[in-house]
Amino acid sequence: MKAATHVIHSDPDILGGIPVFVGTRVPVKTLLDYLEAGDPLDEFLDHFPSVRREQAIAVLELAKKMLTTYANPA
Repeated sequence: MKAATHVIHSDPDILGGIPVFVGTRVPVKTLLDYLEAGDPLDEFLDHFPSVRREQAIAVLELAKKMLTTYANPA
């Protein structure tokens, strides 16, 4: 899970330890909430300019990898 440390950070002093994008105070869950509501990635990025597109994509790729590994363990 080393890749997660490059895009996701959790610190008890930042939002009580909720996982956020590295270098921001934007919870990762917020990206998922936007996508769940049907909002495009660009809208999320417009509303949270401190999150870089590369960070958002990396989080989605990490989630994809975790879910596909969980569903199909090698």
